Amino acid sequence: MKSLTRFTGRVVALGGVFATAIPAVARAAEDAPPSLEDLQSLVPGLQVTLDNVFILVATALVIFMHAGFVLVEAGLTRAKNAGNIVMKNFVNVAIGIVAFYLVGYAIAFGGVFDGLGAYIGGGGWLIGDGAFAYGNLTPFTFFIFQAAFAATAATIVSGAMAERTKFIGYVTYAVVMTAVIYPIVVRWQWGGGWLYQLSTPFHDFAGSTIVHMTGGVAAFAAARALGPRIGRYGADGKPRAIPGHSIPFAIIGCLILFVGWFGFNGGSWLGADPIVGRIATTTMIAAGAGAVVAALLTKLQSGKTDVAMTGNGLLAGLVGITAGCFAVTTVGSLIIGAVSGVLVVYAVAFFDKIKVDDPVGAISVHGVCGVFGTIAVGLFSNEEVEGVVAKGLFYGGGTDQLVSQIIGVVAVAAFVLVASVILFAVIKATVGLRVSEQEEREGLDVHEHGSPGYGSDRALA
Repeated sequence: MKSLTRFTGRVVALGGVFATAIPAVARAAEDAPPSLEDLQSLVPGLQVTLDNVFILVATALVIFMHAGFVLVEAGLTRAKNAGNIVMKNFVNVAIGIVAFYLVGYAIAFGGVFDGLGAYIGGGGWLIGDGAFAYGNLTPFTFFIFQAAFAATAATIVSGAMAERTKFIGYVTYAVVMTAVIYPIVVRWQWGGGWLYQLSTPFHDFAGSTIVHMTGGVAAFAAARALGPRIGRYGADGKPRAIPGHSIPFAIIGCLILFVGWFGFNGGSWLGADPIVGRIATTTMIAAGAGAVVAALLTKLQSGKTDVAMTGNGLLAGLVGITAGCFAVTTVGSLIIGAVSGVLVVYAVAFFDKIKVDDPVGAISVHGVCGVFGTIAVGLFSNEEVEGVVAKGLFYGGGTDQLVSQIIGVVAVAAFVLVASVILFAVIKATVGLRVSEQEEREGLDVHEHGSPGYGSDRALA
C-alpha cells in the first residue's frame, strides 16, 4: 500500500511538472529568434560592463603591488626594521586612498581646464558633480584605479627613507604626496592640463614620469634630507655594504611587482580591448631585458651575479617601458628594457659615490629609469594618434615628440624636487624626520611600534 501511494505521488508530481513546462515550451517555440539587430543592441551595454570589470581587476593587481614593495624593502633592509617597513607601506595604501579621495582627485581630475585649472584642477570634490570619468567607466571605477596609482607613487619613496625615519614624519609626507604633490603632476597630463595641451602632447601612457619619476625625485629629496644610515660610509668616505636580511623576500617582491605591472600598464588603457595584449607583451619583454642585462653587467663587473641588482634590473625595465608600452614596438621595448638594466646598475653606484643612501635603489630604479623611459617615447614611438602621441625620432617623426617629452620630464622633476625639499624641511622643523641614534641602532620596530617584526631579531639583525 505504501509503495502504491508513493508511486501515485510521483506520477502526480511529474504531471504537475509537465503541466507547467509544456505551455512554456510552446510559448518558446512560438517566439521568433532574436534578430541580428537585437543582438547588436546588447553589445554596448556588455562593453560597458566588461570595461568596468576589467578596471576593477586591474585595480586589484595595482593594490597587490604593495605586497611586492613591502617584500622588496623589507628583504633589502635589516630585520630590526621589518615591522616599521610593513607599517609604512600599509599606511601608504590607507592614507593614500583617503587623502586622494578628500583632496587629490579633484586636483587631478576636476572639470576645470582653463587658466589655473590647467595646473591645479578643481571641481568634482568627493567624486561629486564635475568628477571626471573616462569612456565607459563610471566615476567610481575611474577613481579607485587612480587612487591605487596615487598610493603607489607615495610608496616608492619609502625605500629611500628606510631604517632611519620617524613614523610620524613619514605619515606627514604620505598625506601631502597623495593629496597635493602627485595630483598636481597628474593634472598636468592625464587630467587634461598644460602638458596635455602642448601642440604635440607630452605622452606618458602609464606613468614612467607621472608615477615613477615623481616618486624617484621625492625619494632623492628624502634621502638627502635624512642623510645616510649610521655606518653606511666609513671614515674615508667609501660606502660600506649594509646587507638586507632576506634576499628571497626581495626577489619574491620583485616577482609580485612584475605580476602587478600587468594591471598597472594594461589597466591604463582604461578598457577591455585586444590592444591590452600588445601592452602586456612590451611590458614583459622590457622586464626580461632589464633583468638579463643587469645580471650580465654585475657578472662582468665583479665576477659574481648580484641577485638584488638583477631584481632591480627587472624593475628598471618595467619602469622604463611604462611610458611607452602602448606606443613602441616589441623591438623598441627590448632596447628600452636593456638600456634601463644598464642605467640602474650605474645609477646605484653613482648615488653611493655622492653619499645619497638609498637602501633599495628606489632613486635609480624609479627616478633615473623613469626619466629615460619617458624620453625614449620621443625616440622609439611607432604610433601616431592625433592628440595622444606622435612618431618618435627613430621612426621618421622628427623631434616634436622628443621635445615634448623633455619638457615634461624637466617640468615635473623641477616641481617635485622643489615641493619635496620644502616638505621635508617643514617636517624636520615640526614633527621631526629622523629618529635618534639610539633608536636607529636598536631598530625602529621596537621604538616606533612597540614590538619586533619577528619573534626575535637577534639571529636576523
